[in-house]
Amino acid sequence: MNNRPPRILLVDDEPAVLSALARLLHRQLPAGPEVETFTSPRAALARAWEVPFALVVSDYRMAEMDGIAFLKEFAEIQPHALRLMLSGAADFDVLVSAVNAVGLHRYLIKPWDDEEVCSVLQGAYAEFGRQEADRQLALERQRQLGQLSPEEIERRRLEAEEPGITRVNWGPDGAIHLDD
Repeated sequence: MNNRPPRILLVDDEPAVLSALARLLHRQLPAGPEVETFTSPRAALARAWEVPFALVVSDYRMAEMDGIAFLKEFAEIQPHALRLMLSGAADFDVLVSAVNAVGLHRYLIKPWDDEEVCSVLQGAYAEFGRQEADRQLALERQRQLGQLSPEEIERRRLEAEEPGITRVNWGPDGAIHLDD
C-alpha cells in the first residue's frame, strides 16, 4: 500500500447529510483519514477505480441507484473496503438484504447519534487496519513459501495502490478496449 492513510467514502444524494457527516468526522478524527463525499453513486464508483478506500458509507435510498446496488458494484472494485449503510429505512428486510448481498459491516439508522457514528467508524477504520495487516502478513508468508511470483506480488501491490489498474477490457475480437 502507499503511505497515504486510507480514505473514507461517503455517498448520499442529500448534500446536507454529506456535509453534516463530513464535519462530524473532521471534528472527531482531525488527524485521521481523508474523507471524500459524493452525491452521485456513479461518480463515487468512478472514484473507486482511481483510489483505494478503507471504508464506504452509503445511504440506502438514492435516486440514481439504491445503496445495495451501489455497494455491490463498489465491492467488485474494492473488495477489501468495509461497507456500511446509513439509512432512514429501518426495514428489517433491507438490512438482511444488505448483509447478504454486500457483506455489510454495519447498518446505521438516520437520524444518527454523533457519538455512535464516530465510534462505529473509528472501530471500522481500526478493523480495516487489522485486516490490511493480516493480508500483508499472508502475502509475505506466501512469498516466503514460494507460492507467489515476484510478478504476482507486484501486481497485487499495484492493484492495492490503484484499484483496477491491472484489469484489461478485452473485446470479442481480442483487441484491448480503452475506457474513455
